[in-house]
Amino acid sequence: MRNNNNKKSFDKNKKSFDSDAPKKYGRNNFRPKITERRAKKSDDGSMRLNQFLAHAGICSRREADQLIEAGVVQVNGVGIVQMGFRVQETDVVKFNGRTIKSDKKRYLLLNKPRNYSCRLDDFGKKDSVFEIIKGSCKEKILPIGKLNKMSSGLLLFTNDEKLSAKLAHPKHDIKKIYHISLNKALQSKHLKEIKDGIILDGDKLTVDAISYVQDKDKTEIGIELKSNKRNLVTKIFEKLDYRVTKLDLVFFGGLTKKDIPRKNYRFLTEAEVNLLKRL
Repeated sequence: MRNNNNKKSFDKNKKSFDSDAPKKYGRNNFRPKITERRAKKSDDGSMRLNQFLAHAGICSRREADQLIEAGVVQVNGVGIVQMGFRVQETDVVKFNGRTIKSDKKRYLLLNKPRNYSCRLDDFGKKDSVFEIIKGSCKEKILPIGKLNKMSSGLLLFTNDEKLSAKLAHPKHDIKKIYHISLNKALQSKHLKEIKDGIILDGDKLTVDAISYVQDKDKTEIGIELKSNKRNLVTKIFEKLDYRVTKLDLVFFGGLTKKDIPRKNYRFLTEAEVNLLKRL
């Protein structure tokens, strides 16, 4: 893969923006508060038995419930008929006397191009992101969150449903940096208004940082925020009578586009996966 040598920088003090995200955004900055109850649930490592069977490719979850009810599934030598029963990775699960294993967890990071859909019902179409990652692994992996068809940037795929639910939940503060283009120059008074806090749907929204992109005209903006609300960036600028013409997600929870050309992907390292799990 060719290197992405974008040299721009994004720094709150220098008022500049880096579309590959700066080194200063290290792992120590990505530890939002998690309640004790959530932490225990997240650290448990267990999985519903029907989910385990589905991940192993035996059947769908609904069909797995029927198999469990029929008494043909054993865990550690004991027949299980209880709905909602949970298993650990170390448990021995058997179906009709045959030991089965769940799929290996996969974490794939795609640099999504524009004009590609993330919709599941577009699966198999030429303009679907699933066509780009087709053949990357045997496991069924799905995107965490979604970028609309006209947006580009980082899109994380995984079959780790626990991590996916965590990162996509609106209550979790996952840091994101966007590089956007507007249909007209952003006035300095509007930049300040967004920085100070803007009212959206009756609530005050304060972004973590916003600035003009260095060495570009004032239609190019870098914005950093922590929210999983859909189309939030677009709504911020529409409120002030601007239209977002391009949106590129360049930083997601510690991950950047470095060394991933557009329309290419790579699997996360173990360290990167652990970073996401600690968020």
